[in-house]
Amino acid sequence: MFQQQLAPLGSLTLSALVALLPLLTIFVALGALRWKAHWAALASLGVAIVVAVAAFGMPVPMALLSASEGAVFGLFPIMWIVFTAIWLYQVTVASGRFEDLRAAFHLISDDPRVQAIIIAFCFGGLLEALAGFGAPVAITGVMLMALGFSPVRAAVVVLVANTAPVAFGAIGTPIITAGALTGIPYAEIGAVVGHQTPLLAFVVPLLLVFLVDGVRGIRQTWPVALVIGLAFAVAQWLAATYLSVELTDIVASLTGLLAGVVMLRVWQPSGGDEAMERLRIERSADAPVDDPETGGGTGLVTEQRTLSSRAAELTTGRTLMAFFPYLLIIAVFSVAKLWTPVKEFLSGTDVEIGWPGLDGRVLDSAGEAVTTTAYDFQWLSSPGSLLLLSGIVVAAVYKVSPRAALREFTGTAHRLRWAFLTVATVLALAYVMNLSGQTITIGTWIAGTGAAFAFLSPILGWLGTAVTGSDTSANALFATLQQTAAQQAGIDPHLMVAANTSGGVVGKMISPQNLTIAATAVGIVGRESELFRRTIGWSLVLLLALCTLIFLQSTPVLAWMLPTF
Repeated sequence: MFQQQLAPLGSLTLSALVALLPLLTIFVALGALRWKAHWAALASLGVAIVVAVAAFGMPVPMALLSASEGAVFGLFPIMWIVFTAIWLYQVTVASGRFEDLRAAFHLISDDPRVQAIIIAFCFGGLLEALAGFGAPVAITGVMLMALGFSPVRAAVVVLVANTAPVAFGAIGTPIITAGALTGIPYAEIGAVVGHQTPLLAFVVPLLLVFLVDGVRGIRQTWPVALVIGLAFAVAQWLAATYLSVELTDIVASLTGLLAGVVMLRVWQPSGGDEAMERLRIERSADAPVDDPETGGGTGLVTEQRTLSSRAAELTTGRTLMAFFPYLLIIAVFSVAKLWTPVKEFLSGTDVEIGWPGLDGRVLDSAGEAVTTTAYDFQWLSSPGSLLLLSGIVVAAVYKVSPRAALREFTGTAHRLRWAFLTVATVLALAYVMNLSGQTITIGTWIAGTGAAFAFLSPILGWLGTAVTGSDTSANALFATLQQTAAQQAGIDPHLMVAANTSGGVVGKMISPQNLTIAATAVGIVGRESELFRRTIGWSLVLLLALCTLIFLQSTPVLAWMLPTF
């Protein structure tokens, strides 16, 4: 048996500082030393195991078993989702239908700055609502690549875009998890989150335009960026407060997309052709687009006609067929997640496996057995399995031969080989930190700041998501801690639990797991440190804004913003 201790070194502060060493290792390795993600993750995992054993007293076999459980979880379901999402995309490319999808988006707007908002923010938000776990980053990353973005710029844009929708991602799973752990009705937590993240949603489209084309882009496209951001934000606010946590991002994404389409019917930005030319010059100076090892962009090389002429030839039938894979994904995930009989059937196929050597043998500081030592094998209900089924249907409808589909399947697995290692290692790191007690020690230390905790509270969610790559996991780690700390500090627990969820959304863009997914999708594996340096600043700025907002919501200054229960 092993029991976690909050202050194994006698001092909570000293224990927390030592527990931070694995996180500092991976951030320094990525940001300062510019290591490849898998080397940074492996080094950090080594530090975490040493800290777990030497400082927190965890037996060596249990530390290694914790790493093994995390690694398996990283491979399935996390990388299984990413793998099937990219394979499905590759099937659409092999069929030739993806060129029609490019043309269909061109019909909405031929401006790459607007396309970044439509695809990465609106469409990516819809994918986050349905699948989550890296799928929107993988799919929208390759879509922007196919539209002419350089690999690095495409990756940075989709990472930053994948913020505001994360709190309500995967049919509200992060918030539902927080409610289950704290006993607070998850609809109430979701309503509070719905009064925080919409402010991010409002500014993210403008931020994406800046990332694509700088201040010039903002000056030329701000009306449509503000309209889409405002529509998404208002819809997210209303849906979270009055409709359903599960449907919030679906409603918000579709509302933002519709608002953008309507706006572009009456107003068009200037400078789109010049912006596209600048992107093409940048693209030609970056990674080769026709190398199969880069994982995307073949459509740009083989295109014989301009997008404008192809768009002019599109019929309603071809357009529907181009969008068929994504309409199918929406339908499949809506049925699987929202129709109770199917949802119960799928969940009934899950196999819970008590991890050998760990299950029932790891106790928290209160002496209760932790629950994360039971591995849930979702062989059918996993979003990755649903994406696989969708891909098989798409291949059949698109008349892609089984041999060609299998070739794309094995090719995708080969391209993702380093991503598999990185994500497995990052999740191994997270599990070692969690099960040894390092994570809860860090959280308890931050929670001991009294009234200032309202300002610092989102940092816990940010840290949790940065380490695990999942807002759901961040809530699993810290939701109960946030509730207890809020009660001790005399702050509304609803606000602090919601703050953990909201803080997590801006931590996802710097998660090594998500960085690897983005780098793999656009074909720049090994350059995760570059993506980290380009996103860390935005992550910190948005985190500071959230900390300030939530602190003010805990005072009479902005308390009026919050719903009442």
